[in-house]
Amino acid sequence: GLSQQPGNLANLHPLLTTRDQVKAIDVILVSGDRGLAGAYNSNVVREAFDFVKQQTVPVRWVTVGRKGRDMIFRRRGNIVAEFSGMPPAPTALDVAPIARAVMDDFLNGTVDQVFVVYTDFISTAKQVPTMKQLLPLNVSGLSRGGLSHGENKAESGTGNLLPYIYEPSVGELLNAVLPRFTQLQVLQTILESLASEHSARMIAMQNATDNARELVATLELD
Repeated sequence: GLSQQPGNLANLHPLLTTRDQVKAIDVILVSGDRGLAGAYNSNVVREAFDFVKQQTVPVRWVTVGRKGRDMIFRRRGNIVAEFSGMPPAPTALDVAPIARAVMDDFLNGTVDQVFVVYTDFISTAKQVPTMKQLLPLNVSGLSRGGLSHGENKAESGTGNLLPYIYEPSVGELLNAVLPRFTQLQVLQTILESLASEHSARMIAMQNATDNARELVATLELD
């Protein structure tokens, strides 16, 4: 079949296809359902609004978490879907409706790009509000040897090219794999955010405890 090099791989599936003109975008905002986590919620919302201010096309909000939803609502953002009450340890099944909502928007042409704003967990002491593009999916590095219809070439440990056969076709594989991959990308951002929220709340509570102890010490009679 005709060889599809990595640069042409985007032509194989709609979720990989970059559109010439962007007319509208979805922004998934991942925040918490509760407060008492320091600046965790306000920081990620600020990151989202800083990004949105740079956009010249309509923005549709998909909110995950009550705190972000409420802040977007107060600023009259166009919230098209909202999800809250995530379990402490969500699975791919829990986030499937979120991924499905934005994939449907993208595939039916309602939006031409999908972004997610979340809090990246670096360490217990450091969490960073982050924006990344979710759709169209980035195909960079997906195929080092190139894809052809029904066949791929993979590098062996010795540097030789070894052919192997895809069954079923590349197109059918992408139809099965790419929606699942998108779903897992959403899950990763939510897990990172949950870990960040727990750390931020732990630090906030520790700071509150330390401040209370200092206040008690100043009020004690000798």
